[in-house]
Amino acid sequence: MAKAYLVGSGIASLAAAAFLIREGGFSGNDIVVLEEQDREGGSLDAAGSPESGYTMRGGRMFEIHFECTYDLLSSVPSLDDPDRSVTEDTFAFHEEFAWDDHARLVGADGSIIDAHSMTFSERDRLELVKCVATPERLLDGKRISDLFHEGFFASNFWAMWCTTFAFEPWHSAIEFRRYLNRFVHLFKTFDTMSGIYRTRFNQFDSIVRPLLAWLTGQGVTVRLGTRVTDLHLAGGDALTVEALVWERGGKSGRTAVGPDDLVMVTNGSMTANSTLGSTDAVPALDTASSSGAWQLWETLAAKRPGRLGDPRVFDSHVDESTWVSFTVTTRDPLFFKLMEEFSGSEAGKGGLITFKDSSWLLTIVLNHQPHFRDQPEDAFVWWGYALFPDREGDFVGKSMAECTGREILDEVLQHLPFTERQRILDGSLVIPAKMPYITSQFLVRKAGDRPQVVPDGSTNLAFIGQYAEVPDDVVFTVEYSVRTAWTAVAQLLGLERQPPPVYKGRHEPRILVEALQTLHRR
Repeated sequence: MAKAYLVGSGIASLAAAAFLIREGGFSGNDIVVLEEQDREGGSLDAAGSPESGYTMRGGRMFEIHFECTYDLLSSVPSLDDPDRSVTEDTFAFHEEFAWDDHARLVGADGSIIDAHSMTFSERDRLELVKCVATPERLLDGKRISDLFHEGFFASNFWAMWCTTFAFEPWHSAIEFRRYLNRFVHLFKTFDTMSGIYRTRFNQFDSIVRPLLAWLTGQGVTVRLGTRVTDLHLAGGDALTVEALVWERGGKSGRTAVGPDDLVMVTNGSMTANSTLGSTDAVPALDTASSSGAWQLWETLAAKRPGRLGDPRVFDSHVDESTWVSFTVTTRDPLFFKLMEEFSGSEAGKGGLITFKDSSWLLTIVLNHQPHFRDQPEDAFVWWGYALFPDREGDFVGKSMAECTGREILDEVLQHLPFTERQRILDGSLVIPAKMPYITSQFLVRKAGDRPQVVPDGSTNLAFIGQYAEVPDDVVFTVEYSVRTAWTAVAQLLGLERQPPPVYKGRHEPRILVEALQTLHRR
């Protein structure tokens, strides 16, 4: 029987393993996942305890048209109710705890801004429509700031858009245009975020753990602590992997790849080299060592110049791709009580809250509790991040990148009209995470900088994850990773059933009318 070797254990690889079994007829015993780290899940991570503090580098948002993801997870039983799939559990949770944000934007004086208005000028609207209508090929090498005047970046729309999806003005105009087209159906509810879906718990507990349980139950092997350093390619023009070279426990090894075997590589990692700080410690910036995901892509790209993308476009500009997130754990319910009163929404229903005039551009969210499956009832966890960690804070007198967890929390609290700041500070554990490549997939690029999922001439090699190219769909989403996985399996095996097409709301007159009405709100 043919075997499949999946490099990396993020959602792309786990999805690929599931599709190989479900769509491709593979036995789980013939699938091997090779993971460099000591834990599965890639960027969908979450860990910790009430005593040490919980931590999660990020949290992915979903929406109704993530067809590939929901199709995948419809086959995976929920850990909380085996009679219900993860997809069914996610939809049920949305029905119970749908977001209805009443405090999406907060002003410099601590008051809630009316975010119903996008505060667009006529020039803003014209530039936005022009961006959406411009063919992608004409945006090669362009930044978002190349398409819009400075005033656009002061609008309510930009404050909400950039903090929902983590865009910076210097990011790729191609990716921005794709997002505008992909999520045009969300424009109408963008201020309330009611079109956004979330999983019941953090994504590691709600997606990775049940998916892993299903895969290992099928016989899939996951080898942790295994770094793939090279793929031996056959000579000639075809792309055929003949062997994998790996390191484990200080020793090197080689695994032969048969003519019918498959190899799928997660090339690049947005959470590579992430470091954690603590309440009293600043997270270090680590760019000295290259992760296996980046190193392997660089090695392969050098073997076939021009055919397998250009990783240096994405991993060589940490000044444009770094930001800091933070997770707060407390046994004191005071902060949650005050935030629920301030925002007008109970925890889990309020969505994102952005301090629009914050120098760091801070955003926080109160998750539904518990946010971790093993979280006790008297523990409370919330999360936040900032897009400008290199700027000096408005209150702490230093950049976010130089701050401890306590100092970050202090900055947040001084943006809020609360008098109990000291009690909240003293009762909180804060773990900041510094991520040098977190928005590297948004960096300015041109056609060909990301390899095709199945490159031309490939017989058994595919690329999956955030740095493989899928037309129309958008990176920095679970849906994108799952779509690349399904595409890889379908194309390499020549399957009749292909991934569902990317939803294109811009082709529906009703959606376009609603979007245009939203652009003109006052």
